[in-house]
Amino acid sequence: MAKCWNCGRTYEPPDKITRESECPHCAAYLRCCRNCGFYDVHAPNQCREPSADLQPDKEAANACDYFRPGSASGGSAPKKGRGDFDSLFKD
Repeated sequence: MAKCWNCGRTYEPPDKITRESECPHCAAYLRCCRNCGFYDVHAPNQCREPSADLQPDKEAANACDYFRPGSASGGSAPKKGRGDFDSLFKD
């Protein structure tokens, strides 16, 4: 099972994720930076693969040669992390 970066729902990934592949629940592109194992908001160009070409729109379908399905980092993960951080400093 895989998880969509956009809606956070799980889906059975196709054998091959092509540029046209979409989430069966929300129709977000699956072959995009946000759904890649190399995607990292803290890395240069938000990608841990140094040889990858810059993809300006991280949510758009692309044909990056380094794409690999990863644990999706979209959805509520950043908000939850921020909430956990903020809760440390409550009065």
